[in-house]
Amino acid sequence: MRLPFRRRQAAHTPRLSPFSFFLTLSSLAASPTTAITFTPAPPANLDLSQLGRVALAGDFTGISLYQFEEQTERPFNTNGSESLLAQMPNGAFASVVNTDATIQTMCTFVRKDGTLEGVVIAGNFTSLEGQRSMAIALFDPNKSTVTKLDGLSGQVKAVLCDKESDTVYVGGNFVGENSTNAIAWVGADGWTNLPFAGFNGPVTSITKASNGHIIFGGSFTGLGNATAPSTPDGQVINLSAASITSGSSTTTQGFSDPKNIICKTSGVDGVGNTWLLQDNTPGFWQASLNFGFQPTKLRLYNTHQGGKGTKTWRFTALPISGIMNFTYIDPATGRNASCTSECPLSNDPSVTFQDFHFVNVIGMDAFRVDISAFYGNGGGLNGIELFGDDIFSYAINGFNEPTCSGLGFPSTATKTGPWVVTPSHSSTSEYLTAQLTSPITENSASIVFTPDIRESGHYSVNMYTPGCIQDDTCSSRGQILITGQMTADPTKSQPIDQELYQTNNFDKYDQIYFGTIDASSGSFRPQITMTPLAGQSLSNMTFVAQRVGFTLINSTGGLNGLYEYTPGAIVNASDFTKSAFNRLGASFATGSAVNALATSGDTTFVAGNFSSPTVRNIIAMKGNDATTQSLDGGLNGEVESMFSNGSSLYVGGSFTGTLDNNVQGLSNVAVYDTENNTWSPLGAGVDGKVLRVVGMTLNITGSTPEVVVSVSGEFDQLHAFGNNPAVPTTGFGIWVPSQSNWLENLDLPVQSINGVLSTSILDAPGGISLYAGSLSSAALGASGVASLGNTLGRFPVKVRAPTNSSGTGTLTKRADLSTDSTVSGVVTGAFDMSGGRNLTILGGHFTAAASNGSTINNLLLLDGLNKDEISGVGSQIDSNSTFVALAVQGDLLFAGGQVTGTVNGARINGLITYNLASKSFNTQPPVLSGGNGTVSSIAVRTSTGDVYVGGSFTLAGSLGCPGICAFSTGSSRWNQAGQNFDGTISAMMWATDNILVAGGNITINNTVSTFLAKYDAGTQTWDSYPGSSQLPGPVTALTAGTSDGSEVWATGLAPNGTIYLMKSDGSNWRPASQSFEAGTDIRGLQVFSLTSSHDSTPTVGSNEALVLTGSIVLPNFGSASAVIFNGTSFEPYALTTNSGNTAGTITHIFTEQNNFFTSSSGKLPLVFIVLIGLGISLALMLLIVLAGLFLDRLRKKREGYIPAPTSMYDRGSGMQRIPPHELLESLGKGRPGVPHV
Repeated sequence: MRLPFRRRQAAHTPRLSPFSFFLTLSSLAASPTTAITFTPAPPANLDLSQLGRVALAGDFTGISLYQFEEQTERPFNTNGSESLLAQMPNGAFASVVNTDATIQTMCTFVRKDGTLEGVVIAGNFTSLEGQRSMAIALFDPNKSTVTKLDGLSGQVKAVLCDKESDTVYVGGNFVGENSTNAIAWVGADGWTNLPFAGFNGPVTSITKASNGHIIFGGSFTGLGNATAPSTPDGQVINLSAASITSGSSTTTQGFSDPKNIICKTSGVDGVGNTWLLQDNTPGFWQASLNFGFQPTKLRLYNTHQGGKGTKTWRFTALPISGIMNFTYIDPATGRNASCTSECPLSNDPSVTFQDFHFVNVIGMDAFRVDISAFYGNGGGLNGIELFGDDIFSYAINGFNEPTCSGLGFPSTATKTGPWVVTPSHSSTSEYLTAQLTSPITENSASIVFTPDIRESGHYSVNMYTPGCIQDDTCSSRGQILITGQMTADPTKSQPIDQELYQTNNFDKYDQIYFGTIDASSGSFRPQITMTPLAGQSLSNMTFVAQRVGFTLINSTGGLNGLYEYTPGAIVNASDFTKSAFNRLGASFATGSAVNALATSGDTTFVAGNFSSPTVRNIIAMKGNDATTQSLDGGLNGEVESMFSNGSSLYVGGSFTGTLDNNVQGLSNVAVYDTENNTWSPLGAGVDGKVLRVVGMTLNITGSTPEVVVSVSGEFDQLHAFGNNPAVPTTGFGIWVPSQSNWLENLDLPVQSINGVLSTSILDAPGGISLYAGSLSSAALGASGVASLGNTLGRFPVKVRAPTNSSGTGTLTKRADLSTDSTVSGVVTGAFDMSGGRNLTILGGHFTAAASNGSTINNLLLLDGLNKDEISGVGSQIDSNSTFVALAVQGDLLFAGGQVTGTVNGARINGLITYNLASKSFNTQPPVLSGGNGTVSSIAVRTSTGDVYVGGSFTLAGSLGCPGICAFSTGSSRWNQAGQNFDGTISAMMWATDNILVAGGNITINNTVSTFLAKYDAGTQTWDSYPGSSQLPGPVTALTAGTSDGSEVWATGLAPNGTIYLMKSDGSNWRPASQSFEAGTDIRGLQVFSLTSSHDSTPTVGSNEALVLTGSIVLPNFGSASAVIFNGTSFEPYALTTNSGNTAGTITHIFTEQNNFFTSSSGKLPLVFIVLIGLGISLALMLLIVLAGLFLDRLRKKREGYIPAPTSMYDRGSGMQRIPPHELLESLGKGRPGVPHV
């Protein structure tokens, strides 16, 4: 048991190789700040050069290639835990330091000599990276290490690093040293009390004004600290449930039990009332409690039984074994006295008891009273009591004040639900635990705490929660709702209504109330009720309850949420009016609170929940002249947070306009231009409260980051404005000032970011930015489809989940896509380049906006030849349809799935055809019916143009076609694909032009059941695929393993619920070398060629890799939307995010060309080899001819040949000079030899 504390980049970044990543960072090598590094992932080396355009289709809003090992698909945390974050080179965010709660504030601590101490991170966390660290720590970005700054207990809400004074000013709701709610960390000295010892209420913000003074803002009304009640020692510590032991007890019956003196306050001796030691023997009395306590007074009742009594004694605190010091009043002299190891106890029978006050108030959970000397023959006691100042109401009633104490209104707890007592472990006390099952409601369990409040006053009320590591319940801890009323007159106090997380790793407390509490009476008692928060998604919840503490707060008064501190000056608590800030706070109405402070130039902005005769909720103080600016009278609702950037002040809260009504439509978030003194909305705002406004830096239009503004809070939508539609969100948005728009609306290659940000540092050491929060992010924001090449790219279309979707936007594990009602997003796609067209066709279950403004449902055409015109196929298809398979044959698009509607007056079911040339419906094929009436796969036989359709149906029109049917585009009729097939098909592929391979639940010849079959189009017969009996379950996805189709990859679901992946070599099947984790859902398989080879394996060639798409859960990594298998191991390839704080999925990869087995650096196809050989042969023949001509001319020249005359005159005259007998003279002579060169 632990004793109680003493109370007093852009998406277009290409995938980096390790070497290129090193070069990218080499410019930073001289700076030690490169300690925040990210580990490059192994390059994928997929060869896309022979595929034309490549696209990834699925259900996602953001997508990243896996480039760094720190990337994940994990959603942002919703259990209250946050992290210190940094941005990776590809634009996604990664955690640097993990906590178990919120990081609420940060600052960079640089000493006046320029030494970087680190980044101060603070909040309400209890651990960093799983190690205990309470509320505040120092992060060293040079070493990526964390140093705990022990000494505070509670919650830190504000820090200010002041270089000039080597000081970090810290504010919040905490105790530390001798200060409450405010303290300083000074250079090498550590924690240092401020001259005023803190405030009587929490501090929420700290800033440094232009005059160098430190301004504190919060919910305080004066300087001060926690104080003891006016009647001290009023709380009785319950000893009745303690484990009582003794040493050297008497053997006399009725006097030997050490429990005799518990709850005995009469001082009467006798059997059952007195505990005695053995005669003439020292001894001890010991109590061990199951909770920690801090006693302030000990009351002892001496015995006089038989002339015996205790003369001297000592008190030892356990487990620290410390002998305590006391002060007391000597009953004989009436004077104050003190004692330590031999404290006297009076033997005067008229003295019923003696009170001893502890000099030092420390925590303990057990104690021992050692009796060293005695009156008469031995010592003993008639009673013992312990008292304290701490006001607690425990969930375990045995720890509350005892009923025997005679108190009028003792502290109690009332519980409902399946509560059990849990050991204290490392906590301060045992506590109650309730294991709840879904659905979680406020009626599942409850605890009502009723404290013993002796005097009315100003109190701080804290809820204590034991850590979850000690009882191994972190995964099942959730949120709680706390309600209560503290005053008899409800108008005199705000009711308690708070939601808290119980996911803390170690013990913590949260302030749940600060204000007036009425003393307990017969007509009113303060009460606090704790229940689970209803509607949590946990299937099993661990609900814990320990205690609630009430601390009376003393105060100087004179303040109201603002205090100006002059470092080095003497604090005069009797006169606060000299400060303009103090006077400003005093002008606010009672109960006001300052939530945020910001300084820009010589102006300090003050914001919160306050009002005065001239201003509400936000005001500015100008420089040394102490003049105020009303900012159009302020805002008409509370301001929660501010962020200042240059001349722009961004504010968030609960408001709709300015107080003077000059500006309306601000809707909870706005910007104030400090140069022009004007308010402007951010778009049209959001539909709920904004809790945090935090600056960020992102690459928007180039390589230079620019400042953008994130807002987090309790809203569900970014309001529509201008031409921008409303954007659903989970309480997060990013405003881009340079674009005057939300990031989510930009048609630019920007990141996708969702979650919550609490604070940031945009100028951290080394020029980096650090963030605190919990984010899910992707390198590229893209909805449902993205292009893949050297970089990821967006298509000029935005698809959204359909409004009538009943699902969550994620794929149901191994459900048939054609029948799964929860499917959303783009399920399939195709490029159509035939007939001079350039179309991208997308199918699935989604909505999108057409270029003409109409709504497209589930089937979309993107025309690249017509300025990327976006169109659909009209309204004849039911909007709840889902397309899962596409194929183009000639001008006809075949689209199948769970499809219904009426086309040209005819009912359609499962399949439609659409003329891409005319962009109109033609006469539809006879309707499919029977089974589920759905289509899962479409495969075109290239040689004939016949379109084979597989799925769950039994008839095509009136033709019996169970599970598969062939449509002849020439005759426009259905034909049976063999007559010995029955069953349903999930996947099909043409292995060759004559062999079709199909997977699913199949029966051949009415006798043979198989999960994979092949169809011979020549003989029109079906047979089991060789070795298919080795497959453990129905095949759901297929792909060719070799270019000739002789080998096949298959995946499916085994009977035990696991996913299998196997490859056939034509006769035998080999499983993949690794298995998948639970939750895996493989939707597609495709073999790719590689640009760089790996070691060859029996299943994957050295220059190939298998890509799996869907949602694949890998051991020691988690889920990935696409992974690569090299025959030995799986590596993530692509990660996605989705709306609703879920990971996305990739269902399909589609390409312009299907040359998957052709590599730009590998062997060429035979046709190219033949053509190249023919070209070489022709070239050689030409060279031989030219060489012959050259040698012939050379021979003639050596033999004296003269060119023949070309004129008719020369020819004639020559003939006249040649004698006739010489014309035939050489006929009998031989040819001269070949000339030699």
